[in-house]
Amino acid sequence: MVTGIANVGQAAPVIGVIVLLAIWLGFGPPVAIFALWFYAFLPVLANVVAGLRGVESSLVEAARGLSMSPMQVLFKVELPLALPVIMTGVRTSLVLLVGAGAFATFIDASGLGGLITAGINLYRNPILISGAVLIAALALAIEWVGRVL
Repeated sequence: MVTGIANVGQAAPVIGVIVLLAIWLGFGPPVAIFALWFYAFLPVLANVVAGLRGVESSLVEAARGLSMSPMQVLFKVELPLALPVIMTGVRTSLVLLVGAGAFATFIDASGLGGLITAGINLYRNPILISGAVLIAALALAIEWVGRVL
C-alpha cells in the first residue's frame, strides 16, 4: 500500500508536487523541504524493498536456525546484505533532489534555481548558465560522494 501511494507521488512532476503542497501548506523553505522529501521517498523505498527481497532465503533460514528473533534477523542479516542496493536508492534520490531543488525557488524557498530564474527574466545567459552549471556540478559531486559511501 505504501509503495502504491509513493508511486502516485513519483508519477507527478516535481514542480506539480512542490506547487500543490505550497498552495495547501503555504510558501517557504519548510514546505519545499517537505515536498522534496516526499518526492525522494519512492526511490529509497523501492530499493529497500528490492534489497530485502534480494537477500537469499537460505541465509534468513540459517539465522532463524541460530534462534535469532525476527528483529535480529532483520538488523543483523537482511539489512546488512541489502545495504548496497539501499544505498543505490539513496544516491539516486539525492541526485534527483539536486535537480528538483531548483524548483523550490518558485515557492519562495530560494536556492540555485534563483540564478536560472534571474537569468531567464533578465535575458542574461551567463547568469542562467552559471546556475545550470552549479546545479550540475553539485549533482555530480553528490553522485561521487554517494558512490564512495
